[in-house]
Amino acid sequence: MSDFVTTATGDRVAYDRRGNGPTVVFVAGAGPFRAIDPQTTEAAELLAARGITTIVYDRLGRGESPREGRVDLADELAALTALIEAAGGPAVLVGHSSGCAIALRAALEGVPVAGLVLFEAPLDPAELGVPAWTGELYRLLDEGDHAGAVTHYMKDIPLDILDGLQLSPLWEPFVAQAQSLRPDAHALEWAMSAPHSEVFGDIDVPVRILVGEETLAEMTAAAASLVAAIPGATAGTVAGAQHTWDPEAMAQEIDAFVSEFRMA
Repeated sequence: MSDFVTTATGDRVAYDRRGNGPTVVFVAGAGPFRAIDPQTTEAAELLAARGITTIVYDRLGRGESPREGRVDLADELAALTALIEAAGGPAVLVGHSSGCAIALRAALEGVPVAGLVLFEAPLDPAELGVPAWTGELYRLLDEGDHAGAVTHYMKDIPLDILDGLQLSPLWEPFVAQAQSLRPDAHALEWAMSAPHSEVFGDIDVPVRILVGEETLAEMTAAAASLVAAIPGATAGTVAGAQHTWDPEAMAQEIDAFVSEFRMA
């Protein structure tokens, strides 16, 4: 059964809490919510069995965290703050895809973050088209073209995958929650607004950057750029493919990272 927390902005956020120990909060990227994300749930269960408190939540506008109208990045950061406070203190954020950009912003905005584990952050510094892409997304959302907004957000995925999604039972909820894409776009736009050394150079918590064993060159380039930009950040590879992680491998990585805090 879900737990719920109310944010400082009045939003009600649904989440699953497991385990007891140092806190880890999973920050999903664009689209996923608990009911369709078994890899994250399994990783959280494995970590809970190892003595770690895990929080897996439905981001605002998704699943059991409904939100009418516009959702901004500040609303997402308020949700993270409320979840961490409900768990009792600073937390390691585990970002996935565009959730990495949200987690990075949280670390610089006063959210009680103890560390970051980032899996396949889509922040290749060679990508120069982000402002035009986000601008079109905002236009579609503002005009109420939610199907168009989801299609536009996913324009770089293989056409056969997009066609399959549009024919699947997931398409309707993805369209219904289209406004939840805005914080992802806000975070990505911010993360790519200047050289990474300028954007992330002030991050002062431990950071681990990960990619899957089977990944795109863009993800490897992004990981290298982030490691170079963030003081003390380290990089690694975990079992995973197609922008998803193997739950056991990811749990091992997070457990090793959190162990540093247990010994502190």
